[in-house]
Amino acid sequence: MASTASPILTEGLRKVYGGRGDTVVAVDGIDLEIRSGEFFGLLGPNGAGKSTTIGMLTTTVSPTGGRALIAGMDVRTHAAAVKRRIGVVSQSNTLDRSLTVWENLYYHGRFFGVSRRRSRARASELLEQFQLSERASAMVYHLSGGLAQRLMIARALVHEPEVLFLDEPTSGIDPQTRINLWGILTDLHRAGQTTLLTTHYMEEADTLCERVAILDDGKVLALGSPQELKQTLGADTVIGLTIDGDPSALVAQAEAIDGVRAVERDGHVLRVFATRSEGVLSKLVVAATGMGLHVADASSHPPSLETVFLTLTGREYRE
Repeated sequence: MASTASPILTEGLRKVYGGRGDTVVAVDGIDLEIRSGEFFGLLGPNGAGKSTTIGMLTTTVSPTGGRALIAGMDVRTHAAAVKRRIGVVSQSNTLDRSLTVWENLYYHGRFFGVSRRRSRARASELLEQFQLSERASAMVYHLSGGLAQRLMIARALVHEPEVLFLDEPTSGIDPQTRINLWGILTDLHRAGQTTLLTTHYMEEADTLCERVAILDDGKVLALGSPQELKQTLGADTVIGLTIDGDPSALVAQAEAIDGVRAVERDGHVLRVFATRSEGVLSKLVVAATGMGLHVADASSHPPSLETVFLTLTGREYRE
């Protein structure tokens, strides 16, 4: 029976690794409340604390401080009960290679205490829902990456969990398969499945998630719907100019143009956040030309979730 408590609730959730002065704070006091039936995204660069947060919520990592509740149950004191109420799809392929596609679903249900009859029925339902019926008797090592990923999501749903955790579910698969999975996940959302997604694909989060939290250095930097986060930029248009040479001298002139809210430099690229597009791009090009700078490329587009993400977390490469 589903709980009336919030499917996911964290209060001051914290994880510190190490000790005796040599410590790493992976998660630093995260507060989240995810509503029933919500599709929620957890975004952040490498090392931001996403995987550690997921680990604590799914009972594989023990919190150092604060608390995390799944359907009202503390992940530390009621770990077994929490595990029965969640479905987890990890980044790596964890399918049982000694079993067929159907058997992976059936025995997963039995492992979670689902009756033989119900496990058989759920396996058949999910094979059809995930378009795997023709592969029911195939060994999983014969599946492509995309088919294996669909099977992993289907397997996580056999025992009808209250919360589904998806950790980079479309990483490493082709664009066509990714779009197909988006359709399946959208259908699950419409059916009321509470889902927490981590992803590096900003378009994926923008397409699927009702709300997202952007993490960095173990803290929540921003929380809201994708549209709300885009509005925090205070711009309707993002203009990009690629300059042959150093664009630093152009910054002050760009900031003085009417309608420009902010200017950001990234190497040879000047990013200008403006309240309107009309006339701003042409003024920028004229200003650059007047300073003897050659504009190699110019673009104008609405703010994206990726723009918000990079503005908050920076653009430097991270391992």
